[in-house]
Amino acid sequence: MEDRVRQQARETAPGDAIPHESARLHVAGEATYVDDIPELAGTCYVALGLSREAHAEIERLDLDAVRAAPGVVAVLTAADVPGKNDCGPIIADDPILAAGLVQFVGQPVFAVVAETHTAARKAAKLGKIEYRPLPPILDIKTGKAQQSWVMPPMRLRRGDADEALEQSPHRLAGEITVGGQEQFYLEGQISYAAPKEDGCIHLWCSTQHPTEMQHVVAHALDLDFNQVVVEMRRMGGGFGGKESQSAIFACIASVAALKLGCPIKLRVDRDDDMTITGKRHGFHYDYEVGYDERGMIRAARIDLAAGAGFSADLTGPVTTRAVCHFDNAYYLPDVAIDGYSVKTNTQSNTAFRGFGGPQGAIAIEYIIDNIARELGKDPLEIRKLNFYGQGERNVTPYGQVVEDNVIHELVAELEETSQYHARREQVAQYNREHEILRRGLALTPVKFGISFNVVHFNQAGALVHVYTDGSALVNHGGTEMGQGLHTKIAQVVALELGIDVSQVRATATETSKVANTSATAASTGCDLNGKAAQDAARQIRDRLAEFAAKKMGGDAAGVDFHDGLVTCGRERTTFRDLVTEAYHDRVQLWSDGFYKTPGLNWNRETMQGSPFYYFAYGAAVSEVVIDTLTGEFKLLRADLLHDAGNSINPAIDIGQVEGAFIQGMGWLTSEELCWDDKGRLTTHAPSTYKIPTVTDCPRHFTTRLYRNHNVKETILRSKAVGEPPLLLPFSVFFAIRDAIASVADNRVNPPLRAPATAEAILDAIDATRAAAG
Repeated sequence: MEDRVRQQARETAPGDAIPHESARLHVAGEATYVDDIPELAGTCYVALGLSREAHAEIERLDLDAVRAAPGVVAVLTAADVPGKNDCGPIIADDPILAAGLVQFVGQPVFAVVAETHTAARKAAKLGKIEYRPLPPILDIKTGKAQQSWVMPPMRLRRGDADEALEQSPHRLAGEITVGGQEQFYLEGQISYAAPKEDGCIHLWCSTQHPTEMQHVVAHALDLDFNQVVVEMRRMGGGFGGKESQSAIFACIASVAALKLGCPIKLRVDRDDDMTITGKRHGFHYDYEVGYDERGMIRAARIDLAAGAGFSADLTGPVTTRAVCHFDNAYYLPDVAIDGYSVKTNTQSNTAFRGFGGPQGAIAIEYIIDNIARELGKDPLEIRKLNFYGQGERNVTPYGQVVEDNVIHELVAELEETSQYHARREQVAQYNREHEILRRGLALTPVKFGISFNVVHFNQAGALVHVYTDGSALVNHGGTEMGQGLHTKIAQVVALELGIDVSQVRATATETSKVANTSATAASTGCDLNGKAAQDAARQIRDRLAEFAAKKMGGDAAGVDFHDGLVTCGRERTTFRDLVTEAYHDRVQLWSDGFYKTPGLNWNRETMQGSPFYYFAYGAAVSEVVIDTLTGEFKLLRADLLHDAGNSINPAIDIGQVEGAFIQGMGWLTSEELCWDDKGRLTTHAPSTYKIPTVTDCPRHFTTRLYRNHNVKETILRSKAVGEPPLLLPFSVFFAIRDAIASVADNRVNPPLRAPATAEAILDAIDATRAAAG
């Protein structure tokens, strides 16, 4: 009994803030990424020939000059794919190489294999393609008007929104536009494929989803899954852009490797990467909301239209999550939500940190911001009034009970620690004294659901080996992309075995070790794989406990593993010595582990159920200053408070919160994706696409973790921190909007679009002044 109490206490104690397991390798330049793997003899290189039309039929494809170019080994087209010429993750609408029809500028049409990377790139420019242009759809509103869908529209209803709107004392209607975002991972897309004996393939791929890469490659090559091994040690960033979009590069490299019988490396440069791959979905919203004199929302109706690009990719699930996060932290009694997956002739948009959640939640925040200004009240007052209740007003529009609501307490704590109300007065005073420079302040909350909406994805496996020197090795289905997943998994195994984390090593994710894995996505990486690794380690510990009890006397339940020591009654030995003796007694020192998230259900037809195991919460206060002459803004101060549950590693979690905040701020301010009237992406390099830099970080930046054990039995009672904090920089956007509104004494709702670039800010200032008369 005492041992169980001690074990439970260890599992619910705050985790250790240890460094990332590869931190030393990162800073020394010794961490091995796919492009750093020593190349096998005979390696050839691939470059891609891309479409120059947004929507057209291919009438003639002349590749003679490409084949004759120096160093060229082969040129591949769709006809060279021996199996299925498709790499779509859900439906078959995403060709590996275009055949007869191109649907966006940048779509791969042919692949050049050459002796050097440079030779392949030079030759790829020599291809001649004759097109018969077709009418393109280049924006969401046009696509929606033409009912151009990649997936059927979805509907969520609660109550009677139309009737409730009619009965509401006040009503507001309008539209909102939010742009997409490039993932801009530091390591670009890359695949390295090597043919093996008996027609097999070994693929090193920078991917968040090794199992899906195994499947699409097998389909493309007409092989069984067991003939394809995918290995991934680490990525230089992913952010969702390597969940499904790594497939096209994996398939082309593998097709070339099998056809030519030599290792093939496909590494695209930044311009081609951005031109070929999909982004975060941009959204367009049409809404109407009803509310009373206090600002309490009575009803809401909204169309959420996602710009899918030319194929479905993951747009259906992204739109579903947007629909399920429209409520954010607020109880909405009567709602009508329609989600549209709009087909356009642009890159096929895909997963990005938040996976539709941020796009859903920002709409209700915009609406609440409007309500507050219409009523002449502080937006925080309206937000708090509409928060989900505790014990009542606590059911989401999709029917899930919110059991773990801490948003009231969390926001109250942040109000106090950030000195929100005093600063609100200071901002107002500043604006009274300054005409050109204007300040704004906003506090916004976060409620984010954790789990895959597709229930069967919520499972994971792991392997743990204990060696006779007392060290341990763990392999699991999650992928490391810099977020510290392997570090946390090692901590879990170390805690379970009672040894130091330095004695645990996590190895490369590989489909031949743990099969049928889910993507490292939806913020579930540690929740799923940590539980599986804990299960495996616990089985080994239980076997060792039985052996120790037999050897030392006593009960296995009373054996304690702690600090590298094993104690049974009055007897004590080292973990290493016990393991060695257990090996001599033929005790199994390895085990597999498995976990599936309990209690999930989802009906995608009715859009009802409990799709999330739990919710993560947070809030942020941001203060900005804008220049009303240039449209420039500066973030002066940010105070973040985020619910990571019982943090396994506070250092990593705080890093994730701060990184998500800055990345989300980029999405909503500086990162503007632009296409010309021919469908060409004009922001395809860091010279034209602006991610935040260190100078964009505020001088005063405070990040704290909210003390809150998860009510659900997650790994060590922690909560996910990958995606939820990306919603915290809503506070930056609405602080900018607050500053703009001050030019009309806060009497007008500024029509600010996202991203809030300097041009967007100036447009909103002009419109606000014009509306104020």
